[in-house]
Amino acid sequence: MSMYDLKPKINIKGYDNDAFLGYDNILKEISSKINKKDFTLVLDCYPGVDTNELLENFKSIGFDTIICSDDCAYKEEELTEKMQPFLTDDRVFGIINTKVLKDFFIDEKLEQARNSIKGKTLIYGTGASLITKGNLYVYADISRWEIQLRYRAGMTNWNVSNSDDPILTKYKRGYFMEWRIADKHKIENYENFHYIIDANVKNEPKMITKDAFLGGLSQGSKKPFRLVPYFDSGVWGGQWLKEVCNLDRERENFAWGFDGVPEENSIILKFNDICFETPAINMVFCEPINLLGERVYARFGKEFPIRFDFLDTMEGGNLSLQVHPLTEYIQQTFGMHYTQDESYYILDAKEDSCVYLGVKEGIDKEQMIKDLKEAQKTGKAFDVEKYINKIDAKKHDHFLIPAGTIHCSGKNTVVLEISATPYIFTFKLWDWGRLGSDGLPRPIHIEHGEKVINYDANTKWVYDNLVNHIKPIYEDESYKEESTGLSNRHSIETRRHLFDNEVIHETFGSVNVLNLVEGEEITVESLNGEFEPFVVHYAETFIIPACVEKYKIKTSGNSKGKKVATIKAYIR
Repeated sequence: MSMYDLKPKINIKGYDNDAFLGYDNILKEISSKINKKDFTLVLDCYPGVDTNELLENFKSIGFDTIICSDDCAYKEEELTEKMQPFLTDDRVFGIINTKVLKDFFIDEKLEQARNSIKGKTLIYGTGASLITKGNLYVYADISRWEIQLRYRAGMTNWNVSNSDDPILTKYKRGYFMEWRIADKHKIENYENFHYIIDANVKNEPKMITKDAFLGGLSQGSKKPFRLVPYFDSGVWGGQWLKEVCNLDRERENFAWGFDGVPEENSIILKFNDICFETPAINMVFCEPINLLGERVYARFGKEFPIRFDFLDTMEGGNLSLQVHPLTEYIQQTFGMHYTQDESYYILDAKEDSCVYLGVKEGIDKEQMIKDLKEAQKTGKAFDVEKYINKIDAKKHDHFLIPAGTIHCSGKNTVVLEISATPYIFTFKLWDWGRLGSDGLPRPIHIEHGEKVINYDANTKWVYDNLVNHIKPIYEDESYKEESTGLSNRHSIETRRHLFDNEVIHETFGSVNVLNLVEGEEITVESLNGEFEPFVVHYAETFIIPACVEKYKIKTSGNSKGKKVATIKAYIR
């Protein structure tokens, strides 16, 4: 039976009286702080939080004045017009924006709202603190995955009535605009919060004090932890994740498993019996040096530069044929300062498993692009094997995929994708003639892709540089360490350790991200007692903060004394 943990928790000490479960306890705590006639409670909300639910419950405290901050922002046409230069007309891609939340509010209306404050006042909604920070400042937060699920259920984007818009449209507006301006606003105000609400589960809020929030993130940033994974279906999805990760057997398939993406995943801070879920990016924002390391923080800022996720095509179909932009292209076109160099580590495979990687030697480049465009226009099948290398794949192979290299995984394969973080910038070249889950043709981006394809990544070069490019680092009777990549253009180094007892690791001044790729169980231990032993099971991704410096991994449970393997990624 799989031991994969779908709700990993970070145990936090010292704040047991600073956490509150449910509206009754939350409202009781807030009411106890309202200690004078003229008192302003600010309830600031991340876009996607159900502000109507919050209002219905908080107004029971009894207020003389209630103000909704969203009424001070631009509406519909004007709001979209101001965002449009960054949203663009593309179905998928926008441009990373340079705006702040206040840019989308009307100064005169903010001033009118300030002048409307009278007696006991509640100000609620996105950007509520732009009116005033008041006497008590509460912030309601929500994870990006929960936002996406609410989009699918009909929720609109912030301050517009686009309930029926395609999910891609809503997601693009969230990714390129709303989440970025909301994150900037949140970063500016962490120290101003008095309380933070976990609004991920409807009608089941949790609340903690600012001290518990910042203290919990600080504690979590100094020891091993896991993110809360989530999984999603897709047109090429498979059956492997269902079994290995204890997922719903009734679902048709699971294509993606996100188990190591702090921009998307959450963490759970456990205060006694109360489990407070918060976006993992909050730890990156609040504890970047502990978590990332000073060198990595100086290079990437408050961004988590490593991504681990699963791609499951077992009993499914091929991924779309695709390519990622070169660094110079993603900078000039989309405003991102680094690109998605990546790799495929094969967690599992059948006899017919394969990876498509790089172009064949001597192909007609212009004809290939012409054939791709013809396939997109008419639906005629693109002859992949005429142009692209089809390489057999087996368990524990590692394929390196520098930006500009055409690639995709074939069916009956489980990939642990190890990459840099800007994952939305994937240029699909051909999708085997499939429709998306929305019944529409899946977006194809030949107009971008043709500008970044590296034709030097041809057959000989691919086999010499990208297929199992493994170099021995150290070996004795108890363990073997190997470098499995990546290329000189990558910022990420990957190391595989095979052992049957224990291994001492260094973080090398960088956050480490690891996955147990072989074996049932291991335990991570501190060399000096700084953290409690941390148990990891097969296929679980886990994070070691840079500040740990050295740590021990040993076999445990049913794997004690047996050969196991981990793959580790860090920033060079």
